Amino acid sequence: MLEELARRAAALAEDRRAILGIAGCPGAGKSTLAEKLIAQLDPAGAWVVRLPMDGFHLADAALERLGLRARKGAIETFDAYGYLAMLRRVQTELDHTVYAPDFHRTLEQPLAGSIAIDPRVRLVITEGNYLLCPTEPWPLVREQLAETWYVELDDHIRRDRLFARHVRFGKTDLEARRWANDVDEANARLIAPGRIAADLRVDMSEIETCDAAELKAQTGRPGEGFEV
Repeated sequence: MLEELARRAAALAEDRRAILGIAGCPGAGKSTLAEKLIAQLDPAGAWVVRLPMDGFHLADAALERLGLRARKGAIETFDAYGYLAMLRRVQTELDHTVYAPDFHRTLEQPLAGSIAIDPRVRLVITEGNYLLCPTEPWPLVREQLAETWYVELDDHIRRDRLFARHVRFGKTDLEARRWANDVDEANARLIAPGRIAADLRVDMSEIETCDAAELKAQTGRPGEGFEV
């Protein structure tokens, strides 16, 4: 299945620079799919680049000023128009390197100028929660995308992974559970209706099952963290 997805992604950029969007609820596997596609298509980093929407998080100082610190990750806590402007630059500025921000998970802050998109790049994979949302400016964002895929995962697995992620990056068990239930799931309810507008829906459990089966065939043991 991953090979088929990689071929479809590569075909978008056969004769032009293209941007592939990957949307989905928090914890569904957007970043994982983007990383797997890059590993499949371009492990040397020659012509495919990942550009996460998370780089356009408002910094904590801005969130504090706006009274939104407790809702970090909600749709209003992103610089959506800045993200749109960056996608437009990626599409039109082809003769020089465009530098974009990334998101540092440990710091939980955006880092400016972390991603270099140089003229040889043909496929940019951007992933984020709100790519298929109907409110402005997200329809304008989608206009910049050659295709938008929606990633799906069983809700119980997705929530468990969100909880584990929050703990891994410094929250207590209680804080992680509250954030996953109160913040992430509120965002998920906003995101989920967008699945019907996607060009393709991707079941991440199928990809993980295939990965685990392949690893077991190669090594005789299942991969850590996979459902087999």
